[in-house]
Amino acid sequence: MSVVTRFAPSPTGFLHIGGARTALFNWLYARHTGGKYLLRIEDTDRKRSTAEAINAILTGLDWLGLSPDEEPSYQFSQRERHVEVVTELLARGQAYRCYCTPEELAEMREKARAEKRSARYDGTWRDRDPADAPAGIDPVIRFRAPQDGETVLADAVQGTVTVANSEMDDLIMLRADGTPTYMLSVIVDDHDMGVTHAIRGDDHLTNAFRQTQIFRAMDWEPPVYAHIPLIHGPDGAKLSKRHGALGIEAYRDMGYLPEAVLNYLCRLGWSHGDDEFFSMDQAISWFDIAHINKGASRIDFEKLANLNAKYIDASSTDRLLELMTPGIEEKTGQPLSDDIRGRLDAGMDSLKSRAQTIPQLIDKSLFYFSNRPLYYNDKARKILDGDSKSRLTSLLPKLAAAEDWTQDSLEELVKSYAAEIDEKLGKIAQPLRAALTGSNVSPGIFEIAAALGKDETLGRIEDAILA
Repeated sequence: MSVVTRFAPSPTGFLHIGGARTALFNWLYARHTGGKYLLRIEDTDRKRSTAEAINAILTGLDWLGLSPDEEPSYQFSQRERHVEVVTELLARGQAYRCYCTPEELAEMREKARAEKRSARYDGTWRDRDPADAPAGIDPVIRFRAPQDGETVLADAVQGTVTVANSEMDDLIMLRADGTPTYMLSVIVDDHDMGVTHAIRGDDHLTNAFRQTQIFRAMDWEPPVYAHIPLIHGPDGAKLSKRHGALGIEAYRDMGYLPEAVLNYLCRLGWSHGDDEFFSMDQAISWFDIAHINKGASRIDFEKLANLNAKYIDASSTDRLLELMTPGIEEKTGQPLSDDIRGRLDAGMDSLKSRAQTIPQLIDKSLFYFSNRPLYYNDKARKILDGDSKSRLTSLLPKLAAAEDWTQDSLEELVKSYAAEIDEKLGKIAQPLRAALTGSNVSPGIFEIAAALGKDETLGRIEDAILA
């Protein structure tokens, strides 16, 4: 049997982090088994489904590298096929028309509440003669669910789960207006798409019992269900907007790399020993549904940021410059010049080891593209006192005379100057750092001077002396 998985989001909002993990697990299992990974947009809720949400889902999956193996399918476009299956269930005696009015259903619920029972449909029209149908009422079509015995689900994550059939009522498959419901559409689509494994959130676990019953009523083989626990916030509560950004596009905009997000999502509910930092090729090799945890996972934004820092540090300079460019151009209000690009290229190895996100990387590289004269923070101003400016004034002509403008030669020059005036190197290096960066903290100052180039370095020192 060739494995076919599917990710089936409803386009009623953005692609949230939990949905992204569900897509990832489906993608990983399909890749691990040499199978196929499909995408189905479940747009049967016509009032809430939007083109913007569909675009957000497709864009988010593409950013993560989880685009499907075939063009996405759209559930609403298959509605005639869904109705066809309901018609067949009616012919098999596995479905029936229900003519209950909204008032009767409301009364049914009130009675159940008064008797402290679950508010389920009581089967009023289950065995009633359709000839008794009231005039002017368009019926819904309900599934004739088994009333005795149990439905057993061999869930690949949760294990064997059993529910008494008496606990489930006859669900609606076709509304009075003739449109199929989600519960029916999912079953038909999974069958017609050849889905062998339905990996989804455990909030769908109760649906699986009903869906299994309909599969069997059609003499179809249900997929293997694997219900994965939901993601909780750091406080253990169900993840919600109050826990921070939820849409995948927000993580992208906050400067996370897609491979870092994927790596982190793998570890939310699945593990391979103590491995934390790994490639998707490794994840594909290792992934198995059996290793998915039964318990909910807590998202840890600090861990995600730390993992992202590792991916930034491992990224090429060209890629980081590409990601940084829009942010830098927004800050400067002008296109990134070749000169600035050259400085960033020269200093990137030190910069990228200090940042957890792309915006942080931009902020830590501000001194490379800030216009002169620089803004000096309070600590830099304190460093640039009279004595420091005097030392910089004496150092300036020596730097101006330097013919070899490299990190090593500049370090040697400044060390010689410090020895000449009988001062510790820090007494020269710290004012030099403040002059060149406007801060008291930065990568190595000689690396910065080499990356800035001779003219820019001399100009910044002159600015600091005059400040």
